Amino acid sequence: MAKLFFLLSGEHPTLPFSELKAILEAEGCTFRQLDKLDQVLRIEAKAKAINSVKKRAAMTKICSLELFHCNAEFSEIMKAANEIPFGKLALKGESFVVRVKRVKRYSERLDTMLLERKLGEIILKEASEARVNLETPQKTFFGVITDGKFVFGLKLAETVPSEFVRRSPSRKPFFHPSAMTAKLARCMVNLTKPKAGDLVLDPFCGTGSILIEAGLIGCRVMGLDVKRRMIHGSLRNFKFYKITTEGLVVADARALPIQTVECVVTDPPYGRSATTLGSTTREIVERTLDELAEVLGEGRRVCLATPKTMKVSEIGEKYGFRHIESHFVYIHRSLTREIAVFERK
Repeated sequence: MAKLFFLLSGEHPTLPFSELKAILEAEGCTFRQLDKLDQVLRIEAKAKAINSVKKRAAMTKICSLELFHCNAEFSEIMKAANEIPFGKLALKGESFVVRVKRVKRYSERLDTMLLERKLGEIILKEASEARVNLETPQKTFFGVITDGKFVFGLKLAETVPSEFVRRSPSRKPFFHPSAMTAKLARCMVNLTKPKAGDLVLDPFCGTGSILIEAGLIGCRVMGLDVKRRMIHGSLRNFKFYKITTEGLVVADARALPIQTVECVVTDPPYGRSATTLGSTTREIVERTLDELAEVLGEGRRVCLATPKTMKVSEIGEKYGFRHIESHFVYIHRSLTREIAVFERK
C-alpha cells in the first residue's frame, strides 16, 4: 500500500470527491481515506489505483505518490523534504522539475516560486546526477498548498481537460441546446459505479452525451428517447465517437421495453427546449422511477439530474430506492440542478 494524493477540480465543492471515491469502489480498489482537504484527497491504496482514476475521472486533475505532508510552514516543509531519500527517486541521468500549486488563497505568505527552487535544491543535493528541465522533464515533483497543509510527492498521472472540451455539445455532429456537458455526463456515469462491460441505460438519451461517456470507459450502452429525431441524432454522435450500442430505441421511459440493466444515468426533460408530451417533469420522473425499480437489481444505482425545486431525493424513496447523495449544480438564475444518486433497495 502507498500513500497517494489527488488534486481535484475546484469547479464544484462535492462532486469531485464523490466521483473519485465511486471510481475506486467501482474498480475494486481497496483504499483508506487519510485526509480530505480543500480540493485534495489523501488516501492509502495500491499505486495502480491511479490507472483507474486516470482512465475514468472527469473532475480529478493530478494523481501523485505522496512523499510527505506537513503544516504549510516554510521551516516544516524544508525539514520534511530533507528527510526524503530523493536519490532513489531522481535516478541517475534523469531530468526533473518541481511544481507547487496553491489552492485558492491558502497560506499566501508562502512563496510558491521560492518553494519550487528550494525543494529543487534539496533534490539536487540528494541526487547530484539528476538535472533540472523546466520544459520536458522526465519526472515532476508536485506540491499543493491547501487548508493550512502542504502535500508533496511525485506526480504519476494528469488528466487532459481538453478531451472533454472536444466532446462539448456544440462540437458534436448533432447538437441540441438541452445537451449536457461531457464532463458532468462522465461524472454522473461514475457516480453509478459501473464496471467495464456493465449495461448502462439512459431512458432520455437526447443527443447521447451521457452514453458516449459511458461507452468511452468500456460500458455497454442503451438509449431510449420518445422523439425519433433525437434517436437519429444520437446515432450520428455515436458513429462520430466510434461507440457501439446495444440499442437506440424510440420509446417512452414510462413504459420501458427492457428487462434488466446494471446502471441508469439520465437527464429527464425540463425547460423550454425539452419535450414532456404534456406531462410535468415530476410526473415523468415518478413514472420512470417506478419502471426502473423493475429492471434494476438490488444495490444497483441510478443517477439523475433534475431541477432542485423538484426535491427528487424525496421522490426516489417512494419507489423502492435508497437516496445515497445529492449534489447541487448552479446552471443559471432560474435553474440549479440536483444530481441525485439512488440505490435500489
